[in-house]
Amino acid sequence: MKRNASAHWEGSGKEGKGTLTTQSKTLNNTQYSFSSRFEEGIGTNPEELIGAAHAGCFTMKLSFTIGAAGSTPESIDTKATVTLEDGSINAIHLDVTAKVPGATDEQFQAWAADAKANCPVSKLFNAAITMDAKLLS
Repeated sequence: MKRNASAHWEGSGKEGKGTLTTQSKTLNNTQYSFSSRFEEGIGTNPEELIGAAHAGCFTMKLSFTIGAAGSTPESIDTKATVTLEDGSINAIHLDVTAKVPGATDEQFQAWAADAKANCPVSKLFNAAITMDAKLLS
């Protein structure tokens, strides 16, 4: 399987602007710029998209991991916070909460750790990946 996305940029790094488009067209000429990346401007940015990709991949992997253990999650919510410092993405923190009927916290922590280590997006990064995982009752 291969998926693609493209970027178009016009102008300098600070004053210029660009657009991002994904193969599915979910993002279709979506604006990004210096201000949307490093300030609070309108549009998206690479770190936000990396966070979305990591949260989505991890959450799906966790669902598969829980399913392989014979349980079914009622819900899983994940927030991925991407840290860009000194020109490098050096950390990603996952905050996950889930409702898994009949699961113990010990089981859930093991499933979450497995998903963190083995989701394809986690394997991609050369950054510290930390996590807080909470099983809801």
